[in-house]
Amino acid sequence: MTTLKNRLQEDLTAAIRSRDELRSSTLRLTLTAITKEEVSGTSARELSDDEVQKVIAREAKKRRESADAFEQGGRTESAARERAEGEVLAEYLPKQLSDEELAAIVDEAVKEAVAGGAEGPRAMGAVMKIVNPKIAGRAEGGRVAAEVKKRLAAG
Repeated sequence: MTTLKNRLQEDLTAAIRSRDELRSSTLRLTLTAITKEEVSGTSARELSDDEVQKVIAREAKKRRESADAFEQGGRTESAARERAEGEVLAEYLPKQLSDEELAAIVDEAVKEAVAGGAEGPRAMGAVMKIVNPKIAGRAEGGRVAAEVKKRLAAG
């Protein structure tokens, strides 16, 4: 079993013992999503820490989107619950890049792509190929794409 999945299960046990309903339900749902991912496909397999982290990131994104939807629908208590669950999941994800850190990485990638001959609409894909491995889960894809577009338009 991966170390991250172990940590989730140990934290779930601790949350259940301390009667922390929010934490235990969030971790239970996340572990279910991980198990579902493990058994999907043609044969069951164990996920690596990176794959487990991607599942956690996907679950956290669902919480953010749900919170926004509840907020727009006027259901503030449900939105607050979703945000709280997102905060629990954020503890298991790498620290997110600040806007300045993201801008610096994107600037560097734009220069690299332009030096490699990328220009116009094709530059977006070239820059994203350079940026994605450097960011590796520390910034949401939409945020990265918006920053790349902004830099390409300015440059």
